[in-house]
Amino acid sequence: MLKHSYAVTGLLAVFLLAAAPLSRALPETGAEPVGPLMEAPSPSPAEPGTAERAVYRDRPALPARGGLLSHVAVGAKVSSLGIGIILARPIGGRFDVSGAADFFHYNTGSLTTNGVHYQGHVSLTSAEAHLDWYPWGRSFHISPGALVYTNNHAWATGGVPGGDTFSLNNTNYMSSPTDPVHGDAQVAFRHFAPMLTVGWGNPIPRSGRRWSIPFEMGFAYVGDPTTKLNFAGTVCNSTGTYCEPVTQYPGFQSNLDTERQNLQKHANVVRILPVISIGYMYRF
Repeated sequence: MLKHSYAVTGLLAVFLLAAAPLSRALPETGAEPVGPLMEAPSPSPAEPGTAERAVYRDRPALPARGGLLSHVAVGAKVSSLGIGIILARPIGGRFDVSGAADFFHYNTGSLTTNGVHYQGHVSLTSAEAHLDWYPWGRSFHISPGALVYTNNHAWATGGVPGGDTFSLNNTNYMSSPTDPVHGDAQVAFRHFAPMLTVGWGNPIPRSGRRWSIPFEMGFAYVGDPTTKLNFAGTVCNSTGTYCEPVTQYPGFQSNLDTERQNLQKHANVVRILPVISIGYMYRF
């Protein structure tokens, strides 16, 4: 019956290469004197490729790739925000930047509250961005970040069959047989939410390993939701002897607003959303 909105992203790649200058050894200047009857020895022809091999032998090795944004890791994860994909890159010896996109949809099926029958749905879509700090240069990290966009929501639609009774704010009503009561309920959170997580596992292992299994836990502050509760149709007293449209029936809208306030109180419980996730990542 509730509609939740829980609060995704691509990052840069730069590859640094360095090369050292070549050096050649100068030939020795000293030479034995040549007598009048002696001919100076002619230099023997060099083997093909000897000079080139000497040059490459003396060249310093290129440094291993490293530094700013030199590697990329991608993977998948399962979390309280849904099923997602992850992208991560290093920006220094103890820092990574990472982003994720999360998706989830669920039909809750039929549910009945105070005589009103609903079909519920939950849909989660969010994008995350994080700065991952490894204070000891190992797997433990602290990750401030945000749900930079969310479109997470839950909603329910339903009604009361004609002639059936239901209650709002402890007041009993009957749904009109000729114009049954129907309505919907919604809960929505804002589109941006700061978050903080801690975890273990580095998706860009400095050891050179390719695979990692990062684990995260923390919270996102999604704030107070916006709730809606709307009814339409014709409502009668509990005996069916007096009927009016829901907008005109005495006291009905007041009782409906009280029910909406109760829905708001229940939804406010999740203004701080727990975040738990586990992923599986590959570093290129």
